[in-house]
Amino acid sequence: MSDNPTTALSAAGVSIWLDDLSRQRIGSGNLERLIAEKNVVGVTTNPTIFAGALSQSESYAKQVGELAAQGTNVTDAVFEITTDDVRDAANIFSDVYEKSAGFDGRVSIEVEPGLAHDAAGTIAEAQRLWAKIDRPNVMIKIPATVEGLEAIAETIGAGISVNVTLIFSLQRYREVINAYLTGLEKARAAGIDLSTIHSVASFFVSRVDSEIDKRLTAIGTEEALALKSKAGLANARLAYQVYEQAFGSERAKTLTDAGANPQRPLWASTGVKDPNLPDTLYVTGLVAEGVVNTMPEKTLDATFDHAEVTGDTVTGAYDEANSVLDALADLGISYDEVTALLEKEGVEKFVVSWNELLDTVTSALESAK
Repeated sequence: MSDNPTTALSAAGVSIWLDDLSRQRIGSGNLERLIAEKNVVGVTTNPTIFAGALSQSESYAKQVGELAAQGTNVTDAVFEITTDDVRDAANIFSDVYEKSAGFDGRVSIEVEPGLAHDAAGTIAEAQRLWAKIDRPNVMIKIPATVEGLEAIAETIGAGISVNVTLIFSLQRYREVINAYLTGLEKARAAGIDLSTIHSVASFFVSRVDSEIDKRLTAIGTEEALALKSKAGLANARLAYQVYEQAFGSERAKTLTDAGANPQRPLWASTGVKDPNLPDTLYVTGLVAEGVVNTMPEKTLDATFDHAEVTGDTVTGAYDEANSVLDALADLGISYDEVTALLEKEGVEKFVVSWNELLDTVTSALESAK
């Protein structure tokens, strides 16, 4: 056990969270096994994950039948089903949560993606999810849209732990950290114990490479092709530098001295999209103290099987990372354009998945009548 790569990753300061959840995984004991055998200390969910879980498992049939008998509408049915799964997972992770002083043992659930540009709606939905699940180790996922920034500050200010999702650009990440610190200041003014509030900032990795690599291939020069599959790591590594700078500031220190926790960077979208790349690229290339890496199960299995963990691969690579982004700019690839597009597409993809989830549950409710 002590020699496996996931143990080495944990020892290097990386918290391994699984990017998946289903009632089948909960009921079969699989989640407990992943905790015991592969160093998994948290779970993230999203509409895509729930849509897949509900369409592929009979584990929901009993609850769907009960909801149908009660005449529950589809939106409320989705709310009941998903919050039950998250609560059950949170119970499984309660020991991890206690032993890690609240940093890990976390289960994240996303606000309805249609609210991504509705600050007031997001705030209300975050409070509703938090109250319904009623577990201290839950995090509410809020997308890092412009409107989401206000919702993040207000939700943190109410003492609710938040997983900020869909972060692609360094500038938006700075704004996310500002929203977190603003929320902590609101919470402190309201007399809330800052040590009870936790947050992670989910910085997406592989999607950056997918979009930029398309543009590099279109350019087609030797110089362009040499930059393929480098932007995602470079962007994330510079995000860690932003994290170090921001939480070393006087503003942040004032809050951490008052008991606040830093908002940890979380590497999301860490499954490789290009089959020619090493399948653990976005794991071994982003090892740093105090980060979370949320992995799809395929990436987790690959990491456990053959990842080569060599210690910190982030903090010594800032100059190289800046050089990569500079070289992309020299080729005419607009960083701002790419990251804005990825944010827009990220929200749209979750809306599509949410609608698929609604369709799946609608069909299940009708079949159960």
